[in-house]
Amino acid sequence: MSLTYTTINQNLEVEYLQTASLAHRKRYAQFFTPQEIADFMCDWVLGAPNLKTVLEPAFGLGIFARSLLRKKKELKITGIEKDPVIYEFAKKYFSSIKSVDVQLHDYLFTDWKKKYDGIICNPPYFKFHDYENKESLTEIEKNLGLKLTGFTNLYSLFLLKSISQLAENGRAAYIIPSEFMNADYGIFIKEQLLLSKTLRHIIVFDFEENLFDDALTTSSILLFANDGEEKKININKIRSIDELHGSLKDSGFNSLSSNEIDPKIKWKTYYHKRNGARFKGLVPFAKYGKVMRGIATGSNGYFVFNEQKAEKYQIPKSNLLRCVSKSADIKTNFFTDKYFSELSAKNRPVYLLDVKDAHEINTKKYLEHGVALGINKKYLTSRRNPWYAQEARVASPIWVSVFNRTGLKFVKNEAGASNLTTFHCVYFQEDNLFQKIGIDLFFSYLITETAREIFKDNSRQYGNGLQKYEPNDLNKAQVLDLELLPEERIDDILNLYHDYRLSVISGRENEALLEELNEKYLEFFL
Repeated sequence: MSLTYTTINQNLEVEYLQTASLAHRKRYAQFFTPQEIADFMCDWVLGAPNLKTVLEPAFGLGIFARSLLRKKKELKITGIEKDPVIYEFAKKYFSSIKSVDVQLHDYLFTDWKKKYDGIICNPPYFKFHDYENKESLTEIEKNLGLKLTGFTNLYSLFLLKSISQLAENGRAAYIIPSEFMNADYGIFIKEQLLLSKTLRHIIVFDFEENLFDDALTTSSILLFANDGEEKKININKIRSIDELHGSLKDSGFNSLSSNEIDPKIKWKTYYHKRNGARFKGLVPFAKYGKVMRGIATGSNGYFVFNEQKAEKYQIPKSNLLRCVSKSADIKTNFFTDKYFSELSAKNRPVYLLDVKDAHEINTKKYLEHGVALGINKKYLTSRRNPWYAQEARVASPIWVSVFNRTGLKFVKNEAGASNLTTFHCVYFQEDNLFQKIGIDLFFSYLITETAREIFKDNSRQYGNGLQKYEPNDLNKAQVLDLELLPEERIDDILNLYHDYRLSVISGRENEALLEELNEKYLEFFL
């Protein structure tokens, strides 16, 4: 008897994409797995001995089920899907296939005790604070005895539950963002993966293009086997889908036992050659200072002003703080008073409501307008007293970009302006050695290609070459130890730096001076 799954429209995803809006797909964090990836993951699961039952915890349109049944008909597949729209769409296609049972449930709240021979999943890529059901952490704690934080991504919760549901000799395959491997919140998840003794392969995609349309992330495949053996974990990085099948062979990867892998460090150490390794005299960034995020307002649309808006509401400058809110407005490494004035004259959003006198009549009216809009009830504002108060933050002397494609961008804040979270703040401790090396010397290093190259070791990689740095990524990064420089070289460096600065602020940037500055550091520290 032939199965009707062979007649399932192979363009099922295309049909759904034409039906479901982008807003709906974003609400449920839906990104569809390419067929070649699905086939590879299915091949791993099909390698489990006596494979009879398979769980697909984020069923979607059942691409894994379709691939599995093309390869092995004698399977019982359970699919769980939370989105009622895609559930109805998939149910229509799988209704006549008795071996596939698609259920409308939230995976984290169902089926905890049942075990499966195979589990295969492309889970929703939610950050936990975007997930509607906050009780899922309680479910994890109740069923697994694990206490996680609200910084955990939802796909991590799916992963931990699936490992607990893997039957003896069962296999699992997950495709998820690799960000957790290199983030502070991922330490606990990595500890649990190692403790499970089931992790066999980590395959990180280092593609120039995103693996998933509209998904700004670098993906990874994790392969598991609950075979009761103490096997090494193979870690590999591939640059194209063509390299995928060769990634499981005994070459080209880093093979380590679980006790050789440190969950507390960034795992990119195991699959990415560190740029800083070729330099001598490296010290922690924390030797010189600390990086903190910029000011979070809770409602930029309400609190951020340009000149036109300030005039419209007649807010006096005494209740406005000079504050950069858009990184795109800062084109150079030096932000001067002149630069600020030019942005203000262009009506750019460079002011922040910072109320010193709440009784001033126009400010009072604007605050009442904010209450009418419900601004006072937003997450951050509702936790402040008064609700419109801004964070007490001294303007930092240096800013550093959060996202970038060409390497970290440092800005010397000569205007003494504040900044929102579009930049991180770089502060220096009063009792450190900064006075000895001087802020100009340190900044001259930060803007070099050498500094960007070393900082990249601590970056978080996203699709299309996008890099992201959280404050602790930089705090834990390495920098050249400028104390090792002799006085005569410091003098040469500072002369080049001052000439470069003048070329920039005069509008005639001389990039050759920056290259020469970089060479001065390379000559000494290589």
